[in-house]
Amino acid sequence: MQRNIRKAAVLGAGVMGAGIAAHLANVGIPTYLLDIVPRELTEEEQRKGLTLQDRSVRNRLAEAGKQRLLKEKPAPLYDKADIALITTGNLEDDLDKLGEVDWIIEVVVENLEVKRQVLATVERYRKPGTIVSSNTSGISINEMCEGRSDEFRQHFLGTHFFNPPRYLKLLEIIPGRDTKPEIVQFMMRFGEFSLGKGTVLCKDTPNFIANRVGTYGLQVSIQEMVKLGLGVDEVDALTGPVLGRPKSATFRTLDVVGLDTYVHVADNVRQKSADPSEQAVFAVPDFILQMIERRWLGQKSGQGFFKQERTAAGKEILALDYHTLTYRPRVQPSFPSLAAAKAAKSLPQKLQALVYGEDKGSQFVWNVLKKVLLYSAAHVPEIADDIVSIDRAMKWGFGWELGPFETWDAIGVEKSVARMRAEGEAIPPLVEELLASGKTAFYQQSEGRLAAFSLGGAYRGVEEQKERINLAQLKEQGRLIKKNAGAALVDLGDGVACLEFTSPHNALGLDVLQMAGYAAEEVKRNFAGLVIGNQGKHFCVGMNLAMALMEAQDENWLELELMIKNFHKLAETFRAMHRPVVAAPFGMTLGGGVEVCFLADKVQAAAETYFGLVEVGVGLLPGGGGTKEMLFRAMENVPEGGSVPVDPFPYVARAFETIALAKVSGSAKEAIALGYLRPTDRISINGDHLLYDAKQLVLELDQKGYLPRKPRKIRVIGESGYATLRQNIHAMRLSGLISEHDELIAAKIAYVMSGGSVPAGTEVNEQYILELERQAFMELIKTPKTQQRMQHMVTKNKPLRN
Repeated sequence: MQRNIRKAAVLGAGVMGAGIAAHLANVGIPTYLLDIVPRELTEEEQRKGLTLQDRSVRNRLAEAGKQRLLKEKPAPLYDKADIALITTGNLEDDLDKLGEVDWIIEVVVENLEVKRQVLATVERYRKPGTIVSSNTSGISINEMCEGRSDEFRQHFLGTHFFNPPRYLKLLEIIPGRDTKPEIVQFMMRFGEFSLGKGTVLCKDTPNFIANRVGTYGLQVSIQEMVKLGLGVDEVDALTGPVLGRPKSATFRTLDVVGLDTYVHVADNVRQKSADPSEQAVFAVPDFILQMIERRWLGQKSGQGFFKQERTAAGKEILALDYHTLTYRPRVQPSFPSLAAAKAAKSLPQKLQALVYGEDKGSQFVWNVLKKVLLYSAAHVPEIADDIVSIDRAMKWGFGWELGPFETWDAIGVEKSVARMRAEGEAIPPLVEELLASGKTAFYQQSEGRLAAFSLGGAYRGVEEQKERINLAQLKEQGRLIKKNAGAALVDLGDGVACLEFTSPHNALGLDVLQMAGYAAEEVKRNFAGLVIGNQGKHFCVGMNLAMALMEAQDENWLELELMIKNFHKLAETFRAMHRPVVAAPFGMTLGGGVEVCFLADKVQAAAETYFGLVEVGVGLLPGGGGTKEMLFRAMENVPEGGSVPVDPFPYVARAFETIALAKVSGSAKEAIALGYLRPTDRISINGDHLLYDAKQLVLELDQKGYLPRKPRKIRVIGESGYATLRQNIHAMRLSGLISEHDELIAAKIAYVMSGGSVPAGTEVNEQYILELERQAFMELIKTPKTQQRMQHMVTKNKPLRN
């Protein structure tokens, strides 16, 4: 039968359960969120005269979990309006609702007996064929469903989300002995395509893959820290981005996770393991147990390994001295290996600098990394059948840039193993087999095809679905059409080309504009359409600010004007090629990045795209057509056809506010409300599928008989509208909310969006507004205060209020 999940139920409304319900709502799945019935009234409920029988009391825990979603940061919901898809209830009055749903997710306390009781209740109310899963971080799936019917066990499995469910990509799928293969296959695909996750098939072993390896790494980090006499702040400096790990590194990560949760996960492996050496590694140090006794659990209790305090100088973050359990100011470590790693250009070079240095920091990194690599290799095939699953689990669940085996390749397998042997380490069979076969890397690439080493001595191709387009691999396969210093044109196949930004931070400069012009000509001759996309960290952070500042300081006004005019001409260039253009933004899409999307016929945005016209932060207004486009989109939203004309001012004022306040969307969905995206634009839940989805949209537009957009005209709010906006801006200046220069910038934006010095209702075209935009941009960039703001952003990477 054709299986689908149209409605779901989440049992347990704690942080994790509510977060999972939020993500189901994000993707449009109506969800019941149920929790236990409280046994006591709160003081507020008593004051209201409520009883334990009142529905609001009985649903209190679930409703509290739901309402918490509106306040949490980072936001669990793409759009707060989606909270309407979550219906709260309790695990006594609403069990009949389980018969309505297609998926029941148990997210109660991590206790085997409690979970068994909940699943026994679920079995009485679910309809046959309903998928039931547990969001456990490590409890055995097979033990959990003991005593359940054959039919129940056939539809039961583990689905381990990582916290926060919206943002962390990993979804571990853990079948039980009796889970039907088709259920496993369905959930693997549903997780990837409907929930936007990276799904990894796991075995029913303690803590599965990511928590097994990740917690091991945390444990050896703590042990090596104590052995070498390092501080928690020194360890975090060594184990953050310089090691290809998140900024939260080791101990800030533990503060976010919660020390009680971390200890539970570590204890789970220790209790299940039959290996005394593994049990010893997973034993939690006494000082952490003392922290838990004192309720120093991390972020949720206000202090853990770090604590924030107010001082005379402002807020200060203090680090824990684990010897005395007191807090002290943080220190900046001065290890030569760390300085060398920070100066290195690539991650493999950073890793090599850290691992093969000769100071205490290098010794720490080597000792930790060595043990994690050996542990990962030794547990193939116990926890996973292949190295790819382990690497993906660590990248998607813990935010590592390289998984253990990719890391091993980066530091050199032969060189590192020789050192390990010299230090008396036992080398796992997988590694011995690799080296005995004459190979020196776990991964090899040939003609853009990736293969991974496996037990048995063979390389097996890493299967990638067609939806995962990899630009680097396409270029290795000979699909590069042309490139320059800032951009490239790549053949995506099926008659679609991709304009890829490759400049630092994907910033826009003359080289990008030149490649865009070339792309238009090439696509017009040889392709059905164009995707504008890339696979960097972020889509585009705007124009090359350093270059623009240099031109301004040298008073090369003609060069700056030419750049603005060339950007404005891009829209005409793309229209003239008579081929559909689709932009595929993701991550930070700021300033010129938004304006690039405005140039396209349609946008296929990743769900996690953060749009913002933020030019006011550097003393400018959007000068690449952004101000014009926000005005025209605002006017498109003004209702027509009524007996009384609708006043367009509120629509223009909202668009003005979006630019003047540099509003940034928290998601692609939120970008629609801000006017950066149209409701007709599309969203890809899985960012890995973004280029494929954009390519399909190009082909769809082409097959429907694409016609280029026609130039538009609008009737502006004119001088009277400008006067009102100007009055509001000046009032903000008088009240001290904005500076004198802020007032000038806002006034320039208002002037452009009002249509300049013309009467209200005057009809103007796009070129007219673009000319006003260009003039305002040039007037602002010539001011000393704007150049000060630009300089501050270039050197300090944060805005200046002057």
